[in-house]
Amino acid sequence: MDAAPPPDGQSIDDRRPYEPLNTEFARPVVAFVEDEADLVAMAESYLRRDGFRVVTAVDARSAATVLSEHDPDLMVLDLGLPDGNGLDLLREVRAGRHLPVIILTGWSSERERVVGLELGADDYVVKPFSLPELAARIRAVLRRSRSSRAPAVIRHGGLAIDTDSHEVTANGHPVKLTPLEYRLLLHLAAAPRRVFTAAQLLTAAWGWASERQDPSSVVEHVYRLRRKLTEAGVDRPRIVTVRGAGYRLDP
Repeated sequence: MDAAPPPDGQSIDDRRPYEPLNTEFARPVVAFVEDEADLVAMAESYLRRDGFRVVTAVDARSAATVLSEHDPDLMVLDLGLPDGNGLDLLREVRAGRHLPVIILTGWSSERERVVGLELGADDYVVKPFSLPELAARIRAVLRRSRSSRAPAVIRHGGLAIDTDSHEVTANGHPVKLTPLEYRLLLHLAAAPRRVFTAAQLLTAAWGWASERQDPSSVVEHVYRLRRKLTEAGVDRPRIVTVRGAGYRLDP
């Protein structure tokens, strides 16, 4: 995304001392969606050194895969993607779940910044930018996002879901779930006895890419999730099929 330089002649600067990431975040995953290869390389290197895990995407299509497979804690999104407007991607993400988002915009793109914030972006950074500033803004957004969530651990019987670490335990023993299975379980457990349709669960688990998925995917993943919970010794809560309606979690 080309952008005019700022009036004071700032440029991307990674020479300033960086502030180490507070260990309370346990190496959060940042999805960096940007098509400028040099910028991606610099940002990825700096953010990894600063304590983050980084996954990257160069366009909206590859971003869908990244969001589905890696379940990031935050997304840094360039609004000028080669296969579409980043605002469209932001809109789709916001329609599915709350993923903290920092948008990247050009110096002169005030309208994009305003629209991005109205669509639910948590912050924005203007190109060209300082990498230490970007890291600091990521930490600040993560703090705000995590402090606003409650409870941090959802419990039903012997099942515990830690929404900070994304760890699930059954009677104190870890249960290994894929990111999709985790999101399905979390969505059901956050609203016990509420029935969710397959379409709602698709949106919750697959986010903005849900329209590309077949509803049968929900059936398959619910089956696998039930099997893993049963193997872990969880008899309550139970994921119940409501014929003709969807699924609910009975505590």
